[in-house]
Amino acid sequence: MIKRVLTLTAVLAGAAAFLFAQENKQPPPTVVVPKGKQISAKERDAIKKIQDSKTPDDKIAAVDAFVTNFPDSTFKSPALFEAAEAADSKGDYAKAVSYAKLSLESDNTRFDAMFLIAGELAQHTQKFDLDKEQKLGEAEKYVKQGLDTMATAPKPQGVSDSDWNGFKKEETANAHRDLALVASARTKWDVAVTEYKAAIDAAGQPDQVLMARLGNAYNETGDYADAITILNKVEGLPNLDPRVKAFADSELSRAKKGGK
Repeated sequence: MIKRVLTLTAVLAGAAAFLFAQENKQPPPTVVVPKGKQISAKERDAIKKIQDSKTPDDKIAAVDAFVTNFPDSTFKSPALFEAAEAADSKGDYAKAVSYAKLSLESDNTRFDAMFLIAGELAQHTQKFDLDKEQKLGEAEKYVKQGLDTMATAPKPQGVSDSDWNGFKKEETANAHRDLALVASARTKWDVAVTEYKAAIDAAGQPDQVLMARLGNAYNETGDYADAITILNKVEGLPNLDPRVKAFADSELSRAKKGGK
């Protein structure tokens, strides 16, 4: 999984990187250190503890300990981003944003952290929030900043061209997903349709969540024929998440009834 490897990589030239073993591969992880840099055995062990964490809470605790014990480490920003993703995976929106912003403070060129923040802000902004536009505007700002940064980011040391390009494609998909979520929060469903389609096109493989959300956006615009088409595709995907299936079933029924 390209994204899994590269989100554990400091994605800027000259930065140290985590390079963990991919899923279904057995070789142990290694630590890549830039020329002229030294890393102690204790720091290696702390990095490995993050790598070996079995649960999001364990990973967050390992990152907290790492940052406390090695506050000036070259690995600080990617470690904090790991904590952000761990918090996101357990549905802790506030912690995910907090850790991603700390990752950016340590390395202000991490476009993956920018997209994570944007997505969290957009997805968790409610219709009647008093600061709705402030949060959505902030999300848009992070998407633009992320796209601008990604456009000029050099390929990290030790990463192949195909993996780097694949990673950037996935992050481009995330950027369009975030913009679709912003548009949805503003009930600008025609814009949401455009952005979800762009996200799906950029994704390296069919994304059942994006496709189901596109079906919902089509329903909101009254384009029931296209909603039925995309939702039928969702229903036909292998290994469909039961939660996505339930949502797609509901939206498909709605589309077949003409939105009623």
